[in-house]
Amino acid sequence: MHVRPTAPILPASNIQGNALMVVIAIMAFLACLTLGAVSMVRATAAGWQSQISREITIQIKPEDGLDMNKALVRARDLALTFVGTKDGTIMDDDATARLLEPWLGSGLDINDLPVPRLIIITIDETHPPDFAAMRALLKEEVPQAFLDDHRTWVDRLVSMARTTVFVGSGILLLVFVAMVLTVVFATRGALSGNRHIIEVLHFVGAEGSFVAQEFQKHFLKISLKGATAGGLAAASLFALAGYWQSRSLATPESDQTAALFGTFSIGFMGYLGIFATMIVIALLTTLTARFTVIRTIYEIDLIRSDPARTDGLISD
Repeated sequence: MHVRPTAPILPASNIQGNALMVVIAIMAFLACLTLGAVSMVRATAAGWQSQISREITIQIKPEDGLDMNKALVRARDLALTFVGTKDGTIMDDDATARLLEPWLGSGLDINDLPVPRLIIITIDETHPPDFAAMRALLKEEVPQAFLDDHRTWVDRLVSMARTTVFVGSGILLLVFVAMVLTVVFATRGALSGNRHIIEVLHFVGAEGSFVAQEFQKHFLKISLKGATAGGLAAASLFALAGYWQSRSLATPESDQTAALFGTFSIGFMGYLGIFATMIVIALLTTLTARFTVIRTIYEIDLIRSDPARTDGLISD
């Protein structure tokens, strides 16, 4: 005796399933792209914050009768007397000229221009020096010196990073909500086309969990295909952008892009986050389909027990 295998309640491929797969792929791409962009900006902001926190700058303005070289050495030595400082570097004439080259051109003679000179002091991030005491001592010993500890820039970078993470999280939430609503409507559409089959199965004794499991398998396959396509597209985009940046180092385009956005490499954790987003999207789609089917079967039971409630349930 041979038992013919039963066909699935829903066909393996139909127009509704293909359309839903495309929608899930697009939403997965947007979600993974947003996640990667947020990770990239947060890493760049953290790098900026770390670089700024490791250094402070002493600026000495030129004045008539001021021995600039002597003032630079005096200010550096005073700063290094404080606990929490590691090293001090005086920017020479060539380094100062290179800083001004984008605005004033090449071939500058610093001695002919009233250009402030800079001292870069490396500090201990975990145990920074007393900036207020250092500023007061410099003002007393070298009145032309001005200490910049960059705390204003650090605060702005932290605020920018937090705002970026908040906005990115909001976009991710909106994408997930839109995806859940799309799956609900798609599931209801599939149920409408196969409602008579579900009613017959339910009438002859099929459990609601069995019917829900069939729909769950169907939408799990669709969501996995769509989420994989969208996630791989986003990961490929980041990989191509990182490859382009690595191939165009030391070019004006690459330098400007790196200055604004940092590197396009999202690292291992970024790709792991993309993979996790793909799994979450597949699970959300599957659970949404299951809950929608169970609710529809519950409505069928209510209509069967009280046919007068049909209009009210249909209107919902």
